[in-house]
Amino acid sequence: MNDETNPVELAVELTIAWLGNPNTRAASADIPLFLQSMHAAVTRLAAPAVDDAAPASGQDYTPAVTARKSLSSREHIISMIDGKPYRTLRRHLSTHGLTPDEYRQRYSLRADYPMVAPAYSESRSAMAKTIGLGRKPGERKHKADGE
Repeated sequence: MNDETNPVELAVELTIAWLGNPNTRAASADIPLFLQSMHAAVTRLAAPAVDDAAPASGQDYTPAVTARKSLSSREHIISMIDGKPYRTLRRHLSTHGLTPDEYRQRYSLRADYPMVAPAYSESRSAMAKTIGLGRKPGERKHKADGE
């Protein structure tokens, strides 16, 4: 490391900035502990990213439920991460830093494993049809559709 990225100096500078904030109220006994935690954080951040990724890629994930049980209800899909039911998994997966493809790969799921519960998908589809989504402009409903 060169002088610009020395973790000790950087931790000292961050600690001085923290103490310089007028809203900081700290006892003098807390300052060494804060300095140590700053140094540990800066050292972790300065470490190569490859070291951080190596253990995670080799980690084995145990699903909370089986794939069959996760799809056992039409009303929800049970997450393999935490075992809780969700109508759609996309937002849940994003809070865990996963994409649907990464989730499928992590738990060895098929490429067509659904991310939305069937009943929720059907209700959204029905609502879209009632408000006219999917039709071309100027196209009218057919008599068989209810007119």
